[in-house]
Amino acid sequence: MKVEVLYLDGCPSHAALLPRLQKLASEAGVEEQIVLRRIDTTEAAEGERFLGSPTVRVDGVDVDPGAADRTDFGLKCRIYRSKGSVSSTPADEWIRLALDGRAQ
Repeated sequence: MKVEVLYLDGCPSHAALLPRLQKLASEAGVEEQIVLRRIDTTEAAEGERFLGSPTVRVDGVDVDPGAADRTDFGLKCRIYRSKGSVSSTPADEWIRLALDGRAQ
C-alpha cells in the first residue's frame, strides 16, 4: 500500500497532519513509510491533479470522496468540507476508509 502526502511549501497543514496520518496508518496495520511529495509548479499541479495542500492519497486515490469530480487543480492550500464543517486536513473517517480499502 502506498500512502502519499502531496504538499505545497507555504501551506502549514501538511506538517500538522503527518503525526495524525502516521497514527491512523499504524492503527490500520500499514507498515510502509508515508511518502511526502512537494508540488511546486503549476504544470506539476495540473499533471498530478493536485487540489491543494495537503492532499492525501492511498494507492494513488485521493482520500476525499468528492475529489474525482473536481478539476480545480493548482498551487493553493486545500480546504476540506465534511459533515457541515470545514478543515484544512481530510477527515479521519476518510483516511481510515482509504487505508482499509473501503473508500467510496
